Amino acid sequence: MSESGNKRKSYSLASFRILVVEDYPFMADLLSSMAREFGVGHILMADSGNEAKEMIMMFNSDARAGSHIDLVITDWLMPDGDGKELIQWIRNSKKDTIKFMPVILCSAYTSEAVVITGRDCGANEVMVKPLSAKKLADRILHVIDNPRPFIKTEDFFGPDRRRKDEETVGEERRVTKSDEIKEYNERL
Repeated sequence: MSESGNKRKSYSLASFRILVVEDYPFMADLLSSMAREFGVGHILMADSGNEAKEMIMMFNSDARAGSHIDLVITDWLMPDGDGKELIQWIRNSKKDTIKFMPVILCSAYTSEAVVITGRDCGANEVMVKPLSAKKLADRILHVIDNPRPFIKTEDFFGPDRRRKDEETVGEERRVTKSDEIKEYNERL
């Protein structure tokens, strides 16, 4: 049971594939071990954004393939391609099997600027290091249980950055309402 009293859904993650992008070997092993304990069946590891891009292209280029990467967990600061570049590359992909992939940003550098930049690049979630198994499990479940509709504007593509359903103050600028976007995403 969760703190609010609601029963938590149970999942089998045996066929789930996660890509951990982390340049610090201890942290990469820790994230991998946690995911394995959650029952994640396939864990891939890359130590840079550039290596992650190669792996994503290998696994997610074919729309028919049954072995896609389902989730990326990436560090923010890495040599040879950082988290920001990786998230931007994912969101700018022409392939739907890549551009709609959920991304969790995991960083020790969690100033407000990093969180805002990660969100504005298209990260689904942001986590602060050091992290616990509970925090990681909660974020993964949140991505699964609460998929946010994707928004496309002139200068942004990614999950809706708004977390609350509030009345719009002023003129509504969205062409499509959020409920219509959610319905469309659910049909995909």
